[in-house]
Amino acid sequence: MTVRATIDQVFRQVADEQQRRLAPLTDDVKLLDSGLDSLSFALVVARLEDALGFDPFEAANDFPVTFGDFVKLYESFPQ
Repeated sequence: MTVRATIDQVFRQVADEQQRRLAPLTDDVKLLDSGLDSLSFALVVARLEDALGFDPFEAANDFPVTFGDFVKLYESFPQ
């Protein structure tokens, strides 16, 4: 599974579990408009660390603004 597919799947799982209405996950959707709240994002990041084996936010200076930026952050992390 690609990094993007894994991220998409985790976003959908967390939204479902947290009973959040998820916006279409296009590259330009702002994370604040995605339908997830701060707890949901914390769950997403923790699950992605489990699934992918790394947390790019340890090295990141800024939190990504859009879903596309979020995906690029994970895709650009050295594995």
